[in-house]
Amino acid sequence: MARRKRVYRKIERRDPRYDSALVGKLISKVMLDGKRSLAERIVYAAIDMANEGTDSIDPLEVITRAIENAKPRVEVKSRRVGGATYQVPLEVDPARSESLAMRWIVNYARNRKGVPMHKALANEIKEAANNQGSSVRKRDDVHKMAQANRAFAHFRW
Repeated sequence: MARRKRVYRKIERRDPRYDSALVGKLISKVMLDGKRSLAERIVYAAIDMANEGTDSIDPLEVITRAIENAKPRVEVKSRRVGGATYQVPLEVDPARSESLAMRWIVNYARNRKGVPMHKALANEIKEAANNQGSSVRKRDDVHKMAQANRAFAHFRW
């Protein structure tokens, strides 16, 4: 018998400018203390700055590429078996991998001190779109950890 109730997904909030669920989620990740209008300004400025150097017509292309590049495919979760704790590699649900990628991009942008948030976010998005930057390095670290613990894959549940 299941221990938890079924998780019902929330209806995603789309952003007003691009009518995109992805940008709406990113705005929610950037938002602090319920200040949505400030988060929208930051994200829109970051998208505009990230698109300045590119020749793409679609302004969301860079951000979707950045999130795709930062998405983890596998992750490790701790599993206790007979008194020992193993790091068991598991495939990541697509919704969770998207959420992790956005979280990593926003957190590493926040950690860039001395730079306004919209510039830091734009730089992190540009770097992730080019398969570089801290968020992509984090994804690679997670993949390496899963690769190193492949021997414990039979403990999956």
